[in-house]
Amino acid sequence: MTTLPFLIANAWRTGHGAPFPSINPADGSETAIIGGASSQDVDDAVAAARAAFRSTEWRGRKHHERARLLYRFADSVEASLERLAQVQMEDNGKTLSECRAQAASAAATFRYYGAVCETFESEVNTQRGSSMTMTVYEPVGVVAAITPWNSPLTLEAQKLAPILAAGNTVVLKPSEVTSRVALEYARIGLEIGLPPGVLNVVTGAADIGRTLVDHDWIDMVSFTGGTASGRVIAETCARRLRQVVLELGGKSPHIVFADCDLDRALKAVAAGIFAGGGQSCIAGSRVFVERAVYEDFISAFAEAARSYRLGAPGAADTRMGPMVSFGHRAHVARAVEMARSEGGEILAGGAEPADGALAEGAYYPATVIAGLTNRSNAAQQEIFGPVAVVIPFDGEDALIDQANDSDFGLAAGIWTRDFAKAWRVARAIQAGTVWINTYKETSISTPFGGFKQSGLGREKGRDGMKTYMKSKGLYWHVG
Repeated sequence: MTTLPFLIANAWRTGHGAPFPSINPADGSETAIIGGASSQDVDDAVAAARAAFRSTEWRGRKHHERARLLYRFADSVEASLERLAQVQMEDNGKTLSECRAQAASAAATFRYYGAVCETFESEVNTQRGSSMTMTVYEPVGVVAAITPWNSPLTLEAQKLAPILAAGNTVVLKPSEVTSRVALEYARIGLEIGLPPGVLNVVTGAADIGRTLVDHDWIDMVSFTGGTASGRVIAETCARRLRQVVLELGGKSPHIVFADCDLDRALKAVAAGIFAGGGQSCIAGSRVFVERAVYEDFISAFAEAARSYRLGAPGAADTRMGPMVSFGHRAHVARAVEMARSEGGEILAGGAEPADGALAEGAYYPATVIAGLTNRSNAAQQEIFGPVAVVIPFDGEDALIDQANDSDFGLAAGIWTRDFAKAWRVARAIQAGTVWINTYKETSISTPFGGFKQSGLGREKGRDGMKTYMKSKGLYWHVG
């Protein structure tokens, strides 16, 4: 099997590190061998990005000229939609339909930031002295972008598009579990004519990420991943006084009040945790249900969980594919067993499938757990799998206390017909995104990020481009 190379300064190389396999979690087969980067490869990638930034060939272009290439990037993603969807499906086991939707979303992200770049404006400030003052925005420089395995199509687009739109250069380090989407983006960047060194990709394990983050010539780090790794990156960036944006873990409360449309809420709560196998930072993994409807809800919810048919991710009737890897499946299984040991009652799922083709893959069923408190390990620790802990509550104040009783604060969902209640609870919940009578809707135009241990800074939206820029004050003496 040919080793897939990565890209530095518009040249492909297999690297000086050890190559590693890409494993299809649906059946354990080896789909590719990925070239492994070394510290020397990281040095070369950062040097290429630094040289490209200093040359001004990219950052010196007029905004509409940079936007034109971002539009071309979007067009190329759309043209490669089936190929990109297939690659992600083989790498992380998402259903093909979800991968197609994410490829389309990625194209829209590049197109959106092309428009933001083209219409971006500086500001004239109110004059308070003998000078007219302006605020202008400059690119940060060389950005290290480090991405996780759960949704590389969308998450890598959400970093690359605003980083490039702002005039920066970038070294992208994808997860070693799902490296191939980043290599596809490198191919597209090369094909549309990005200057050498503007977009570089290095592949490898966590040691390559650490080398990149700690490199002398990195000006900013953008990281999406686990909170423990995010803390280490934040410490490194603080020591070096460099900018950082972190999108980290979540343990999102999904709240069902007795006065809601229960049928709609039931479907949305199930999709909020089981779609994508629950491998999402915004998965609604803590389900709070008002006691008056708790019994009716939980029996219907367990039945809904059983309807999430496991199967090959490319099959049309599959509702949930495998976990991203056999190692992650084992992590999810251990978390469920810990919940069982804490007194949790498993109402659906809770055991690895042992029959037929499913036994060959990293499959784990949609799982519903009752009988635990919000202080249990299953309710406090991010499992990152299709595991919902359902907890009854009495009254709005008690609900808010429990929902906020978490180290995380990434997202939340609220189901109620009472507009005033929805407003009160949404404002009281400590989370960066709150959905009311919907869940998991996303928009590239809306800022995204977390409270507490769920991250620092914001991505997406018009200000998502400013995330990768520095403001500068200009004084023009006119007295």
